[in-house]
Amino acid sequence: MDLQLIWDKFIENLNTNEIILNAEWRKIAGIPFIYVQSNAPSSEIEKAIKRASGFAMRGKQLNCETIYVRSEQNLHVYRHRFYVPQQKMFCCGNMCEDCIRLKPNPFWEKNE
Repeated sequence: MDLQLIWDKFIENLNTNEIILNAEWRKIAGIPFIYVQSNAPSSEIEKAIKRASGFAMRGKQLNCETIYVRSEQNLHVYRHRFYVPQQKMFCCGNMCEDCIRLKPNPFWEKNE
């Protein structure tokens, strides 16, 4: 999965929102930041970010995380990342819904 396509789709969708004047992302020291210019309150900006993230992640097994960093006048900075959720690799014994023991293993099926 190419995350660059996800980022492009995310920023394009974010820029089409009427409350966003301009949005861009930059990777600084390996950490992705989004810079959003808007006169709207930060709660509305965060809702727009969540909607654009959901649109970009649709149909993919991805999660996102957005953390507010700072703002100056109408420029708001967020640390934002898309990541693939980790799957359990062992049984912890707590009878979880997503227990690794309950998933079919193609290796065992081939050797039977």
